[in-house]
Parts: sequence; C-alpha cells; structure tokens
Amino acid sequence: MSDTIKKSMLPFGFIFLYGSGFIFTQYGLQNSSPMAFLSIRFFIAFWILLLIAYMLKVPIPKTKKEFFHIAVAGSLTVGTFSIGVFLSISYGVSGALNALIIALQPIIVTFIASKFLEETANKKVWLGLIIGFIGVAFVVVSKLDTSYASFIGVFWSVVALLGLSFGSLYQKKYCTGMNLYSGGAIQTLSSTVLTLPFLYFENIHITWNTEFMIALVYMAVGVSIGALSLLYVMIKNGEVSKVSSIFYLVPVSAALVSYFLLGEKMELNVVIGIITVLVGIMLINKRKA
Repeated sequence: MSDTIKKSMLPFGFIFLYGSGFIFTQYGLQNSSPMAFLSIRFFIAFWILLLIAYMLKVPIPKTKKEFFHIAVAGSLTVGTFSIGVFLSISYGVSGALNALIIALQPIIVTFIASKFLEETANKKVWLGLIIGFIGVAFVVVSKLDTSYASFIGVFWSVVALLGLSFGSLYQKKYCTGMNLYSGGAIQTLSSTVLTLPFLYFENIHITWNTEFMIALVYMAVGVSIGALSLLYVMIKNGEVSKVSSIFYLVPVSAALVSYFLLGEKMELNVVIGIITVLVGIMLINKRKA
C-alpha cells in the first residue's frame, strides 16, 4: 500500500470515528449522567493505554516539563472538549448539532496558527474557511431553539470548541514528539482528574444495559484511543490549520450515524449545509499547480 493511500486513510478514519463519537455520546447519555459516563470512559482508556505502553516498553516523558505539556494538551484537547460536548448533549443539544458547532474549529485554528505558529493561509484557504463557516452556521441557526437549556447547551459546545482548538495548537507546538501510548495515558489521566469536580454537582446515575455498554466501549476505545491517535499523527505530520480543516467533514459522519443509529431524519437544510462544507474543504486543500 502506497504512502499516499495510507495518508489519505488517516483523515477518513478520523472523520468516521470522531463524528460517530458525538452520536454514541448521545446514545450513552440516555442511560447515564454525563460526568459519570465520561469519567468511566477516561478511566478505561487510561488503563488500556498504560497497559499497551508497558507491554511495548515505549518511551515515557523524561522531564517534568515534558510531562506537564502533555498533560495540559490533553486537558484541553481531550478533557475540556469532552466535558463541553457531554454537558451540551445533556442539556438537549443533539450530537449532530454539536458536531456542526465543533466544525467551526478550523476558523479559530487557522487564525491563531497564522499568528503564533507562522503558518500561512492563502486567499483560497480563507475563502474555503468562510464558505465552510456559512454552511455550518446555516444548519445551526435553523435547528436551534430559544429555550434556556438550549442556550446553556450551546455555551458548553463553545467551551468544547475552544478546548479542542487551543489544545490542537498546544499539541502541535509542545508535544509533537509525544508517544501515542504513554502520552495518551497521561492525557486521559489528566482528563479524568478534570472531570472529578463536576461529579460533585450532578445526580450520578448509570443503567448498566447493553446500549450503555456499547456506547462506553466505543467511546473509550474507538474515540479516546483510535480517533485521538489519528488526530495526533495528522497534527505531527502536517500543518495544524490544514489538519483542522477536516473537522468540517465531522458533521457529515455525525449526521449519517445519527440517521442509521438514532433514526434522525436527514433534513434538507442539513444536506445543503453539508454540500456547502464540502465546497469549503475542496478550496482549503486545493494545492498550487
């Protein structure tokens, strides 16, 4: 298999796993309080990653500074992002709508990367980002209601968006040499610690049925380990602003999985938004002749 094919498989694998994660979160929260679900998910992922790191004898951070940077990046990219999404969904914002809000990440990352990481973005990239933003905004505005819970839910979605955006940049700047297994264990542990204060404020409950177990295993293994590993590999190998542009495709995956798993209808405004997003992606990733 050629390197070109391998590299093209990474974003598609990430898009599927990450996008479907929003829907499996919504699926799991039907049987659990948000922070209880999230804490168990992180704890399981931590022990799996730690076991893999031990068995493979992979390198661990050599200094406290390196350990600190990995923990901070994880607390943002994994912890803050996941807490925001889980709380948003618990307030009634659907997984598909959450995915659309998170798809605004390329705008934030491209702007900050151009300022602080000295990455350049030409006019076609900015035009693609703007078109993608319009596609996302079109769907979000049409699906959002005016209830208090909805606004609180969107607030937590924005918290998730900011955590993921700044976390991706922090990961690119300070953690490009991070081992996926030992570093992943540190990041899921720091994210677990981050969720603990939230447990104090929620009415903890879990129904240990088949649906919850499926959601838990998928989120712990498929997303916490699989999707995030693919994301970090792409961040390490490419410009963070270009990597972030694929987040525009995450809502496509979320909408499709939501249709098949939860039976949610594929509305016309969502289809229009997705097509607009795809046009934006084409412009962002179009190479110079």
